[in-house]
Amino acid sequence: MSAVLKRIEETREALVDALAKRDWEAVGQLDQACRVCMEEVVSAAPEDEEALRDNLKDLLGVYRQLIDVATEERQAIADEMSKINQAQAATKVYHLFR
Repeated sequence: MSAVLKRIEETREALVDALAKRDWEAVGQLDQACRVCMEEVVSAAPEDEEALRDNLKDLLGVYRQLIDVATEERQAIADEMSKINQAQAATKVYHLFR
């Protein structure tokens, strides 16, 4: 296995671990590492196209999971902010009629 393919696989595995831990800082750093790997893949002729295709397919699956989880997290935060805003509005009304 070429060095680039090995790095893609290692980075993918690390992304899966970071996602499981919801370690968004690590996800950001690993995303940057993936970008560097992709630049290397694009600039060099692949030795084993099938292995590269399989690795990239697996990596794409991880990114799909990341998008799904990030979307869920964002929605959870939006819901929580909405509840906070409603509570603040209720507090203001309470203080008006006290």
